[in-house]
Amino acid sequence: MKKNYKIVVVGLGYVGLSNAVLLAQHNEVIGIDISQRRVDALNARKSPIIDAELSNYLAEKDLNLTANTDLATSVRGADYVIVSTPTNYDEKANYFDIASVEAVIRLVIEHVPKACIVIKSTIPVGFVEDVRERLKTDAVIFSPEFLREGSAVKDFLWPDRIVIGTTSHRAYEIMCDIYR
Repeated sequence: MKKNYKIVVVGLGYVGLSNAVLLAQHNEVIGIDISQRRVDALNARKSPIIDAELSNYLAEKDLNLTANTDLATSVRGADYVIVSTPTNYDEKANYFDIASVEAVIRLVIEHVPKACIVIKSTIPVGFVEDVRERLKTDAVIFSPEFLREGSAVKDFLWPDRIVIGTTSHRAYEIMCDIYR
């Protein structure tokens, strides 16, 4: 199994940023965000969110990590794409806004149909099965993160559980290799 992946992380909040920083120790990682401020901070090795351990990793570790706002170009050649975009819940409509998650999935499938797409965003039950069927792909899997603000590094490095939802043997092998 390949040991060094090209990973694109879309959404640089607590989940995306912690994944990007920690995976960049052993992989080529490109962080994508719509906020130029977050991108600039990450490229300057400054954490755009308040988290002492993430700040330390950015300042002290040798990371293969860059960031920008151009998903279409950055995703080319990616083995693995993490989707950690916001999915705000509308209480009145009883609905998660999954538009950003689906937009990323569509773009990735268009540019790199063989990439493994891992959703870390909060999504409604049945979304993965629905999107796989509608977009005719088995590349999409769900692997939620259980991170707390301010301790994302600890929670990522020492999780109390890892959930990987897939029927794809290839996707499962990639996830196991990455989490090693």
